[in-house]
Amino acid sequence: MPEEKSAVEKTAVVTGASRGIGKAVALALAEQGYSLGLCCRENMQKLKEVEEAALRAGAPRVLARKADVSVYEEGTGFAKAVLREFGHADVLVNNAGMSIVGLFQDLTPQEWRKITDTNTGSVYTMCHALLPSMIYRKSGRIINISSVWGNVGGSCEVAYSATKGAVNALTKALGKELAPSGIAVNAIACGAIDTQMNAVFGQEALESLASEIPSGRMGRPEEVAQAVLSLLAAPLYLTGQVITLDGGWT
Repeated sequence: MPEEKSAVEKTAVVTGASRGIGKAVALALAEQGYSLGLCCRENMQKLKEVEEAALRAGAPRVLARKADVSVYEEGTGFAKAVLREFGHADVLVNNAGMSIVGLFQDLTPQEWRKITDTNTGSVYTMCHALLPSMIYRKSGRIINISSVWGNVGGSCEVAYSATKGAVNALTKALGKELAPSGIAVNAIACGAIDTQMNAVFGQEALESLASEIPSGRMGRPEEVAQAVLSLLAAPLYLTGQVITLDGGWT
């Protein structure tokens, strides 16, 4: 017989959860007693490690799946698996993302499609798949992990900036649309966070970058996770906002 689902079970979905910000967010939610739906595009070994750590941290249940949420069919398939397992999703954290560093004129059409599908298309896919359940229950929180480059633009990261700008605009518009349904939609525009995404830069470049930040250092994934928890604890009246987390950098 399948395990009976608790009527009060808190559930959260985190995309791109095998490392960095996604991993930190998953573990922070686990400590708050959330059951978790976690996915990653490639590294299931790392995701299984996050699953085990989340269970140790306090998550009642974890569903970990390999799914490329930039592909509509894979993302919606993952969302359906979450709904079958937990019955609903209280929280969606859209974290899956990628960056391409280089001159705009060197960006190929294939790279443009890949980054837009990953950074913007995945948000569409996961929201599209999970919103009917949230709207039916008139309850839910959506948090999009964005970037300061979506606010101000970044040289040699034009495509990344464009996709994160789109995420910011989506956040504001969807927040307005879903407010009558009791669903808050917000984004965190991250500055320079110490994750593998920044591994393309050498140590000297990273030190130079840190020197430009008033806080004197790069941010930590765990600090982004704490910002996520703060948004979940905020009143529903806080919606459609893009919160900057960058140590005073921009």
